[in-house]
Amino acid sequence: MQVTEEDGGKLNAFANEPQMVVMEEGEGRSGNRLLLIGGLVLVLLLVAVAASIS
Repeated sequence: MQVTEEDGGKLNAFANEPQMVVMEEGEGRSGNRLLLIGGLVLVLLLVAVAASIS
C-alpha cells in the first residue's frame, strides 16, 4: 500500500490494484452462454411458479 503525506501532515493511503488480464478474442464465450441459459431457465421457472399461484 502506497502512503503519501499532504501539506498539513495528513496521510493518504492508496490500494495496490491487481494486474489487468487481457483476454484473447473468443475466450470466455462459453461461460457467457451458460450464464444466459441459466438466467433464461430461472425466469421461466419464476413465471411458472407465479402462474401456478394465481
